[in-house]
Amino acid sequence: MMNQHTILHSSTVRDALKQLDMIAPDAILFVVDENKTLMGSLTDGDLRRGFIRGLGFENNIEDFIQPNPAFVRENDYAVDILEQYQKKNFKVVPVLNHKNQIIDVVNFRTRSTLIPADAVLMAGGEGRRLRPLTEDTPKPLLRVGDKPIIEYNIDRLAKVGIKNISLSINYLGEQLEAYFGSGKDKGINIKYVKEDRPLGTIGSILLVDKFEFDDIIVMNSDLLTNIDFADFYKGYKAADADMCVAATSYQVDVPYAVLETDEKQIVKSLKEKPRYTYYSNAGIYILKRSLLKMIPRNQFFDITNLMDKVIEMNLKLTTYPINGYWLDIGKHEDFKKAQEDIKHIKL
Repeated sequence: MMNQHTILHSSTVRDALKQLDMIAPDAILFVVDENKTLMGSLTDGDLRRGFIRGLGFENNIEDFIQPNPAFVRENDYAVDILEQYQKKNFKVVPVLNHKNQIIDVVNFRTRSTLIPADAVLMAGGEGRRLRPLTEDTPKPLLRVGDKPIIEYNIDRLAKVGIKNISLSINYLGEQLEAYFGSGKDKGINIKYVKEDRPLGTIGSILLVDKFEFDDIIVMNSDLLTNIDFADFYKGYKAADADMCVAATSYQVDVPYAVLETDEKQIVKSLKEKPRYTYYSNAGIYILKRSLLKMIPRNQFFDITNLMDKVIEMNLKLTTYPINGYWLDIGKHEDFKKAQEDIKHIKL
């Protein structure tokens, strides 16, 4: 059995019933041949209708299947397609390669969508402002509620179908490797790159030997957020951007009337106690893989330097406002706030 939702065409009806019973909440099977090529789908209803037509346990399951099940294609921009399937109450959808072979199965209980991107989490900082908590534990592994800070981010990325995640580690990085391992337990692939010396907030991305997709999500690992990654990605693609930075809003209330003047100091308008909204870098980005050529190898390089280069070259840099929860856990008061917030927010 290649996957709990796939079954070989040579299997018996009894085998199919047992497997459908095992996956009861999501009871659909995708029938494949020996090369994993999709032949059709099979549900309890298909079996019942077959029995009504006179088929029996001695028949091959190919006699019961629906021949044209819904699917998504590997590496296609599938977010919108999967959203339509969810609206139609699909529970499970197979992912096919160009040979119509099943390479993955999206179960909407465990994955909300399938974003075709890789991810890199920056997890090498020493967390000095959080000492003594970080003297023996890397900051990303400090627990908020029932699991480490970084694990919330990894789990949210996995939920939207991100399967390849690289962790850039340094300080006490071996603890992160020991905790997450290969990522197999979470159904993802986790790799580790280690800086020999500080390379800034994005310089270490060049240590990743291979990216599968053309888009890369980069984020700090010490953030606690429920950002909608699917909406973030959709906004980036819709804008045809080269890079998109997530932003948090800050509001400043001025307690006095504000005079707005022209260059000659002539008053043009008067605003009574106005509120101004500013946007701040939230430490979460999506960028085209092609931008990596702008990053100097083995040199300290911050992601803000990359943003400056994107602007200088007249490439398209957009912003995405985070409307949900976001907290940068940098200080003891942030860590304390996170422990309280986690009781009331859904991550």
